[in-house]
Amino acid sequence: MIMRPMSGQLAEVRTTASKVAEWLVTKSRPDEAVAVLAAWAAAGGNDSEGQQLLAEALRIDPSAPVAQMAFERMEGMEGDHAPLDQAIAHYTVEAVQALESEMNRPTFRRAQMGFNNNIRTKGTVFHVQTEDSGLDAPHIITHLFADGGRVIKSHKRSYEAEVSREDIADFVRGLMKAQHMEMVLMLREGTFDKVIEGVEVGGIAVLTDPPKVDVRKLASKKKQKAQAGEQAAPVEEAPKKPSVAPADGAETPRYTLHVLRSLTGGPDKYQPSETKAVIGSAGSISLPGEVFCHPSEAQLLWRKNRLWLEDLDGGNGVFLRIRTPVELELGDEFIVGDQLVRVEKNPVPDDGPAPDPTYFYSSPKWPSSFRVAQIFAGGSRGACVVARGNTLQIGSAIGDLIFADDPLVAEQHCIVEEQAGTVVLTDLASRTGVFVRIRGEQELTHGDELLVGRTRLVTDLGK
Repeated sequence: MIMRPMSGQLAEVRTTASKVAEWLVTKSRPDEAVAVLAAWAAAGGNDSEGQQLLAEALRIDPSAPVAQMAFERMEGMEGDHAPLDQAIAHYTVEAVQALESEMNRPTFRRAQMGFNNNIRTKGTVFHVQTEDSGLDAPHIITHLFADGGRVIKSHKRSYEAEVSREDIADFVRGLMKAQHMEMVLMLREGTFDKVIEGVEVGGIAVLTDPPKVDVRKLASKKKQKAQAGEQAAPVEEAPKKPSVAPADGAETPRYTLHVLRSLTGGPDKYQPSETKAVIGSAGSISLPGEVFCHPSEAQLLWRKNRLWLEDLDGGNGVFLRIRTPVELELGDEFIVGDQLVRVEKNPVPDDGPAPDPTYFYSSPKWPSSFRVAQIFAGGSRGACVVARGNTLQIGSAIGDLIFADDPLVAEQHCIVEEQAGTVVLTDLASRTGVFVRIRGEQELTHGDELLVGRTRLVTDLGK
């Protein structure tokens, strides 16, 4: 016989179960979240609190058998509910409290939670799973699954030499994230194609070098600074100094901005002579006729033979063409063809039962990590598409967000996906590229392309 709490304690445990389930979803453990919710929904009969838990379970996975069994039991329907009984027996008060303690623990005790992602490439869905074995056996292992469960490749790295670090929890988390993304990138690049085809043996590889992850974080937030090829970091505040004219013999900028595309005419190149050159009608890089360019959109800074782009407040932004996959944050904007889009957080579902209670039925909702919204001129919103699981593809003919009437958008232009808790944007070798908005201070290198409104520029550092 399974002992359940009294009515007063039942409400308290149900509240804890709801919080724990939400946390489990963020840790890529949706099946456990559904089981916790279903078990405690059926624990107290068909009351409003139980109905709310069941609604949460069905939002996570509308087709989950254990949630359907909980619904049947709450409605007094007969049937084989053995999996539900197993969930009830497993997720006792003590088990839910243990999960709550795990949720509130700031650092890992034995092993940190890993990452699980489904990756669609070349028409096939693969699964990448990364796990930590904890301080007792300090190593990270990443598995690549195909065909619904066949392990085709594994990567293993030890961090035994680092266990005495004060920041060991953050270090291990970063190592897990990098190793997970490394496996995803190698899969996309075709490294394991022969293993997938059965021509070569996969097996486990014990690696000693740091993960090779060519994924950048651009300066997409205010007070961020990103050097070429390095991740963005907060800008250290320095005391402001009055601007002075360069002394005789001071370094003269040596770069050119070539105009690749302009819909309104103007010069075919710009060669600023000052160390600070403003992009906009109020500056030396005026872009005449460009209606989407603010008078002071951004400025180019020449410091110690290096060129930096700094965003200025109040404009429509300057966008940098990505050369490798880049990390995005919620709220970041990028341009595909002539379309401005923004990565956003999915809204909290509000389709729970009414007070009567009345259940709301609708089309099944798949789990989704984020959404992408189209932004029109003037700031109004256009199309908005949620990711299927953790992946969203953009193109003119193939994908989730289609721009069929934009000639600058390729059939399969780019892909946005959640990997290891990070949203990653990848250009699928499109002809016209993908441009990410720069909001902080970003170093530019030779050949970098900028987009201001409809005008495209390319940097020439004379190398």
